[in-house]
Amino acid sequence: MTTDPSKRRLRHLSRYWYLAYLLMLVWQPTFDPGTRWWHWSVAVAAAAVFATLFVLANRSEHLQRWMPAIATGFAVILLTVNVGAAVFLVYAAAAAGNARPRHQALRWFVGLSLLSLLLALISPVDLVFRLVTFLPVVVFVWTVGIACVEEREGLAEAARLRVDNARIEHLATATERERIARDLHDVTGHTLTSIVVRAQLVQRLADVDPARAAAEAAEIEQVARAALQEIRETVAGWRQVALDEEVEVARAALERVGVDLVVDLDRDVALAPSVEQALGLALREAVTNVVRHAGARTCTIRLSEGAGDVRLEVLDDGIGGSPEPGNGLLGMQERMAALGGQVERITRAGTRLVVTVPQDVAG
Repeated sequence: MTTDPSKRRLRHLSRYWYLAYLLMLVWQPTFDPGTRWWHWSVAVAAAAVFATLFVLANRSEHLQRWMPAIATGFAVILLTVNVGAAVFLVYAAAAAGNARPRHQALRWFVGLSLLSLLLALISPVDLVFRLVTFLPVVVFVWTVGIACVEEREGLAEAARLRVDNARIEHLATATERERIARDLHDVTGHTLTSIVVRAQLVQRLADVDPARAAAEAAEIEQVARAALQEIRETVAGWRQVALDEEVEVARAALERVGVDLVVDLDRDVALAPSVEQALGLALREAVTNVVRHAGARTCTIRLSEGAGDVRLEVLDDGIGGSPEPGNGLLGMQERMAALGGQVERITRAGTRLVVTVPQDVAG
């Protein structure tokens, strides 16, 4: 999220309209019968010098921090000859509100108010000029000053929100990429393993049983097409995995490598779609590892409920595996952790993978 440059320029240009208040300097020379030519010269020169500093301060943060003191100095010096110079106290309040933290700005407003009252008491000009000048100045010191503080804090908050939104967008993008990578690994790993096993079978059957080899090749084509569709659905983010379907896919894959499958599913276990999706992908990854690495004769899939958890177990009597987790297991752990669940893998006397999800999340 970025700020429109045209709006930014318009906001900067709008600040220069505040220079119109310098016309207060011509009020006394216009209406005071005792005005001399040098009163006009002082008013014009003061307005020109201060306007230049005002423009430069909008381009320099260092000068901007000094503007409250500079404007106050203009007021103190010029009030001896021009009561309209009290307007510089309002400029000082605005500068303090724009450049100082709130607590410091409030101290400036208090100090400027007291200074304004003091200058009203000692000013040499007629009482009528003092009353109509200094009382509104005290009011404007606070109203303009607080408005500037609120504007500065609002702009700072908007900037923080833009940074936070950019950070959130980046994290969301990274999370989605991780989800797609994890799901693609889980979705395609089993299917590609099946294709490899069947391709090896076709090679062995090509000479001895061409008809069966052709049938297996046709089946490979169907599996590859199904895998392509799964990849598209996964990237689109709406691929739904059903546990029963995964069990049947697991049965077919294990049979092709000579592994007997034992299934023990508690049909009374209620699973939310997101939990069934996670358990189905965990089952797919576990069975893929059995097909690839286990060298097992029997594999058992068990789904049960108890002790506050829903538990999916995949056991085989193969040679076990590396104790170090691979990408598939790490992805499984991340997915289950997002549901408040856990993954446990034991590689002694075969492999036993246990996935648990809290019951209050599962249903």
